[in-house]
Amino acid sequence: MDTPSASFAPLVPGMVGMVLVGSSVGVSHALVDAPLFTAQAVRYAAATLILLLLARLAGARPVRPRGREWLWLTGLAVTGLVLFNVAVVRGVADTKPAVIAVAVASVPVVLGVLGPLLERRSPSRQVLLAAPVVVAGAVLVEGTGRTDAAGVGWAALAMGCEAAFTLLAVPVLGRHTPWGVSVHASWLGAVLFAVLGVTYEGPTAARELTGTQWAAVGYLALLVTAVAFVLWYSTVRTVGAGRAGLLTGLAPLAAAGAGTVTGTGVPGTTVWLGIAVVIGGLVGGLRTRRTPGIDVVSADAPSVQALPTDAPSTAPTRR
Repeated sequence: MDTPSASFAPLVPGMVGMVLVGSSVGVSHALVDAPLFTAQAVRYAAATLILLLLARLAGARPVRPRGREWLWLTGLAVTGLVLFNVAVVRGVADTKPAVIAVAVASVPVVLGVLGPLLERRSPSRQVLLAAPVVVAGAVLVEGTGRTDAAGVGWAALAMGCEAAFTLLAVPVLGRHTPWGVSVHASWLGAVLFAVLGVTYEGPTAARELTGTQWAAVGYLALLVTAVAFVLWYSTVRTVGAGRAGLLTGLAPLAAAGAGTVTGTGVPGTTVWLGIAVVIGGLVGGLRTRRTPGIDVVSADAPSVQALPTDAPSTAPTRR
């Protein structure tokens, strides 16, 4: 029989993280006219300080990366933070935001296939069947928009970078934990954006930020970066990248809900249909079954702790 409670708890952090990300659309809009690289550098620098404080309060102690871990973490920061933010901002200039949102909403399919393979497991048939349903629902929620070749390119880059944000964390989550991965990704992102900011916007670009933009940066640093990162990686570490990837379908739902609350628009019939489709896909892909007398572990959940990424071994690497 289905036992949602047996597997629901590990999904809650990821769900909250995706809701925070989706609901931040309106806040991010305040930064459209801000110096992009400088604003993001401030955001991730502030997030790093917040994460270090929260980690200390939680009794977590991030450790220094070693060996190949530097490559995974740097790659995560370059793709999941820097290139993703650039792709979204530049892509919106060439196409409607919905096109970028739909591309990002396609991430469950990518994670459903590549996540388990990176964890040295076979993709879950249940997740593979549910992923296209979640994507279809997200498309209905976000709608479609005009685009051109450049817009398609930016959308594809955004989708790849969003997937990389999760996939590149898989090999290092075992030793670094969600706290460590979040801290290192944030400070690396801050450094990269600072270099870009000084190079292309000048060392005094931060003075151009208005009070509203500073407030937006603070919100993004605290909730969408520091809190959401740890919550998301906690779920990825517990249930696996493939299964957690389905939760990205919650982001456009949260964005639509935020639009209703803030008065920017009430969802129409198509949006409500999309919400129903996403929920159906999530229920189908995330539920687990239990045989009486036998405890069942999700097919996407890692079964053993990861070995250090630079330790020689012929055994499959699990998180």
